[in-house]
Amino acid sequence: MKSYKPLLVTLFLSVAVLQQSFAFQKQYAANWEELKERPYPQWFKDAKLGIFIHWGVYSVPAYSNKEDYGEWYLRGLMLKDSLRTSYMKKNFGEDFTYNDFAPLFKTQLFYPDEWADIFKRAGAKYVVMVSKHHDGYALWPSKYTRNWNSMEVGPKRDLVGELTNSVRKAGLRMGLYYSLPEWNNPLHRWDTDPHRNIGPYVNQHMIPQFKELIGTYKPDLIFADGEWFNTAKEWHSAELISWYFNLVGDDAVVNDRWGNGSQGMGFLTPEYSSGIEVTDRPWTEVRGLGRSFGLNRFEKLDAYMTGTELVHFFVKAVANGGGIIINVGPKADGQIPLLQQDRLIKLGDWLKVNGEAIYGSTAWKKTGEEREVSLRRVDPNIDFNWVRNGPGRPIKEDDFTAIWTGYLTPQFSEEYQLEAQADNGIRVWINNQLIISKWENAPEGASGFAMGNNSAESESGKVSLEKGKRYKIRVEYFEGKQNASARLFWSSQSQQKQIVPSSSFYTTAGGSEHGLNAEYHSSQQHIAYTLNNDNVYAISMEWPDDELVLKVKRPSRRAKISLLGYDGNLPWKYSRGQLKIDTSKIKFSAVKGKHAWVFKITNY
Repeated sequence: MKSYKPLLVTLFLSVAVLQQSFAFQKQYAANWEELKERPYPQWFKDAKLGIFIHWGVYSVPAYSNKEDYGEWYLRGLMLKDSLRTSYMKKNFGEDFTYNDFAPLFKTQLFYPDEWADIFKRAGAKYVVMVSKHHDGYALWPSKYTRNWNSMEVGPKRDLVGELTNSVRKAGLRMGLYYSLPEWNNPLHRWDTDPHRNIGPYVNQHMIPQFKELIGTYKPDLIFADGEWFNTAKEWHSAELISWYFNLVGDDAVVNDRWGNGSQGMGFLTPEYSSGIEVTDRPWTEVRGLGRSFGLNRFEKLDAYMTGTELVHFFVKAVANGGGIIINVGPKADGQIPLLQQDRLIKLGDWLKVNGEAIYGSTAWKKTGEEREVSLRRVDPNIDFNWVRNGPGRPIKEDDFTAIWTGYLTPQFSEEYQLEAQADNGIRVWINNQLIISKWENAPEGASGFAMGNNSAESESGKVSLEKGKRYKIRVEYFEGKQNASARLFWSSQSQQKQIVPSSSFYTTAGGSEHGLNAEYHSSQQHIAYTLNNDNVYAISMEWPDDELVLKVKRPSRRAKISLLGYDGNLPWKYSRGQLKIDTSKIKFSAVKGKHAWVFKITNY
């Protein structure tokens, strides 16, 4: 007679193990104090690098202003933005609507395994896919958006499901971005209808759809967005987060965009900034390889990071205690543009050599070393909206200054009103007389509204000028955090208000060159430090031809220094507060890797 004892014992042990795992998985209540105390999963703290994917109906036109987000195409139409509306009428006809783009979103070249392979080669440890952006189009077969999801109109595919399977098969973690509001939902049109009237939309649409998405795919990470006009209570954020944590377990993690009242919850997500320094809470700098998240075919080559700039951007974030989620914007057919692929692979190649200084690392007691950098050029006039970008390399995005000097020549002899508009501070002198002084910080906007935040404020002053005479002009400007802009207008009885044109500026008192002499200044980090397994890593963003000088405390006598990607230890000495590493004997062709060089210090 056949014995069932082994089978019963196995079944008993399996049930016991399952019960034990459930017993150890803490269940969280919808209580902010409890939720904020929940530990961040170790996988996320160690990962450092994620890949963002903005892809949807907006990828069909893939068109926007150079400093705008391509995925905001619908909002541009709703606000009757001239660039987008003119483009659509010219190329698609007078009666064409945004919804008519959906059947053209065909994704015929979308191969999820290929995407997952690219992301893995880039060195990423997790992926964050936009499951639904502010236009409401769902990239999965959502029953809450009939005929406005990827299974019913467009590709006729479950894009979220396909990529989730491929990403996990490649050994990466899968995350989902979800826009809490929608611009054009009949229950509530976000940023059109009164903000306080969002209740029916949240209860009847957002919450059930959110649970449908998360319950189906159980992502390791949720990136919420669009929260800034409403409170966490209005979004029911605590209930949603606790439900998610209890569903997925200890490996689940969320970001920080859940509405006013949720401060302190989730990993921080600064967007298109020069970075922050936080070591007591996980954070990731979020941006595209260019100026936009969704593909914008109007962008120029210089809008894109080079491979070297991407490595430096990443290294600085990690050294300051964070990481990055770098974005790709695929085409409507599903192909990731080759330029974007190239940048990712360059980062991945660097990480193959230097990953031990990055993955699992923490910030050292000193995060890096900075020095002053400058940029000099002739600007045609003062008419800049840098948004969250710097004025040019090597100036960084935040905390920079500018001085414009030259000569101003009016067309009429009369009193002029000069008006300066700036985010942040600006001052204007004419013949050494201070005409305008606006020298205070503008308030920061929402972290997820980078290209839409406009905190520029104006200040005016009057001055009498004579036609044809050249007046010495000096304009000083400073930028603090987030968006940056500077504009100088003039008007008079005979002159309508306009940006002061280049033809009215001269670089010298007697010359013929139009424009203003511009001089920009900022600090720029050139060395970054990380700590991993008791080893200190000094990452130099310039190749030290003969010697690398580090302003650090004296290492122990047992300390050994090596260069990752190069065999052998390097000689070093310490004097007058400087650690000097001899690199003069290194043959550069023998060094593996480029873009940035990592010096490992053991037994520090």
